Amino acid sequence: MTTVHEPAATTATPDVTEELAVWPASAAELRPGDLKVGGVALAEIAGRYGTPVYVLDEGEVRRRCRLYRKAFPEAEVHYAAKAFLCRAVARWVEEEGLGLDVCSAGELELAVAAGFPAGRIVLHGNAKTPDDLRKALGYGVGRIVIDSPSETARIAAAVGTGGRQRVMVRVVPGISAGGHAKIRTGTEDQKFGLSVSDGYAQHAIARILDQPQLELTGLHCHLGSQITDVKPYLTAVRRLVGLMARLHEQHGVTLRELDLGGGHGVAYRPGEPAMDVPRLAREVRAELTGACAAAGLPVPRLVIEPGRAVAGPAGIALYHVVSVKRTGGRTFVAVDGGMSDNPRPALYGVRYAPRLVGRRGSAAHAPVTVVGRHCEAGDVVAADVPLPDDVRAGDLLAVPVAGAYHLSMASGYNLVGRPPVVAVRDGGARLLVRRESLDDVRSRDVGL
Repeated sequence: MTTVHEPAATTATPDVTEELAVWPASAAELRPGDLKVGGVALAEIAGRYGTPVYVLDEGEVRRRCRLYRKAFPEAEVHYAAKAFLCRAVARWVEEEGLGLDVCSAGELELAVAAGFPAGRIVLHGNAKTPDDLRKALGYGVGRIVIDSPSETARIAAAVGTGGRQRVMVRVVPGISAGGHAKIRTGTEDQKFGLSVSDGYAQHAIARILDQPQLELTGLHCHLGSQITDVKPYLTAVRRLVGLMARLHEQHGVTLRELDLGGGHGVAYRPGEPAMDVPRLAREVRAELTGACAAAGLPVPRLVIEPGRAVAGPAGIALYHVVSVKRTGGRTFVAVDGGMSDNPRPALYGVRYAPRLVGRRGSAAHAPVTVVGRHCEAGDVVAADVPLPDDVRAGDLLAVPVAGAYHLSMASGYNLVGRPPVVAVRDGGARLLVRRESLDDVRSRDVGL
């Protein structure tokens, strides 16, 4: 018996202006299917560098850095390197006046190699290794954020007699915020920071104040990621200023810095909410001023750490379609990348809005599921998204908002090699990170 599948329901062609709302400001479609970013045709990049490939709009990264500097002129703005870091990105954010937030000796060394001033770097991490701390102290990072009591003695001992290192303490303010349970870090039930509610943070701070090798400059918190509402940050300000007031009363110490972390959300698909950065700045500034006045404290210097909100919307992932399969009443469009270059859909259900580029597709669109090449059922790039119903093998698909937590979280699964990164600006393209080759993989395999 032959099974006949009904054709997929068609939908109206998406509005181009609406589609490009989540793309870099430089994105332009001069002719249907001919999409340019930074003045360079995406099809040209795919032809020159192959796929999968990441395209990073330098102008968009710099524009977003300037947005933060304008919104927070009195604050320190640190780019969160874990979102994506290469030497060029380190250079861009340094030139735009941002500091850097790193989580490992590897990120630190890469930044310093690019000429980033170590004094403008902050080291984070819940489990800093001896090598992380040794490199941080050796390079002279601006601050180390203490995440557990054991780090206090380790850092003090490593600094030695006569030395002094500026530190902050990461506290848990007991606030649930973030786009998914796996990226909420302001609550008591996760691995980061020291709890305020049970007194653990206060005890750790007292120990730090007893160490002459350590200079406690302020408090740090990070509520989570992909937060689009201002209110959680205002709650965090009130709770941390309250803790500062108690520390002043108990120890006579006046902390001069307050780091609210990052986690500012971006829109991955048209119509989704994103953090309003100017509004965040206005309301946090007003809340901090009012809370400090009520507590009788001077207003501390604010520190924020955007990562995704700087790099995410500046990146595009390009894939070629390998096959189109209609089965079980669904259409699967398989591409030449997937979860090895973007594990985020599998990790916490992120949804994207890919589009056909390089040719004009049919007017009718139908829902399809874009899947990767890897041997996992969960290797899905984008589920139930509208694409032209004539999509076929060899077509080029572009996934916007791919600049953060893609390549930085990429793996070697199935030994396919990690994609390259190409920067575009003013009509020119240049390679920032080359493609990982099979020779790279073989060179690490040293035993038989």
